[in-house]
Amino acid sequence: MTSSHPDIIELSKLLNRLPIHDIRPDEVKFRNPNGVNLKLNNFKAFDPSYSGKGMENYGKLDKQVFDEFESDTDRLHKIAERIRAVSQDLDLAIELYKINEEDDRAFEIREGTVIYKLHKYRERDSDIIKRKKEREFQRLGRLPCEACTFDFYQKYGQLGYKYIECHHRTPLSEFSTSTTTTLKDLALVCSNCHRMLHRKVDTLSVEGLRNILAS
Repeated sequence: MTSSHPDIIELSKLLNRLPIHDIRPDEVKFRNPNGVNLKLNNFKAFDPSYSGKGMENYGKLDKQVFDEFESDTDRLHKIAERIRAVSQDLDLAIELYKINEEDDRAFEIREGTVIYKLHKYRERDSDIIKRKKEREFQRLGRLPCEACTFDFYQKYGQLGYKYIECHHRTPLSEFSTSTTTTLKDLALVCSNCHRMLHRKVDTLSVEGLRNILAS
């Protein structure tokens, strides 16, 4: 494995296409084949199947990533394929670049930034969100939070009329570029509950949050 290997060069190009790097300190060196090769060699330092020594200047995150996926290669391949699909869709990548995840850095996002941005992008489909709100309003005559029952109109009057946020129920582990959002995939939630759902977006469902509140 060297920086001139075709697979390393292609991986370098893929990483540079991902819609997650707004700031590049050095455009030439950033995620270049040499850097990618060195990063991959870091994993050899603690890979029990490797008989050599490997690089010694690895970080804690390198070890954490290796330990998480060493015995779960099926999940690793699925995530990699979904990330690769995003990198190949230029129009989608441009849309994902517009989504700022700065406020979400403290959240538990085990599937990675790319898939999380795809989740948020699906949540912002204005057409289907409008249809979801209209259907629920016609059914209930109001728009209460599906987790805590908070009602913006009841609290804020006309200012909160028909206001509610939308959360995509599909787990990040199932998100892909081919995911089609349906009305049943969306949950109407208040801002606070939406924030809490995103803190554990990989593992916490609307029903799970409702149970937490009930207890």
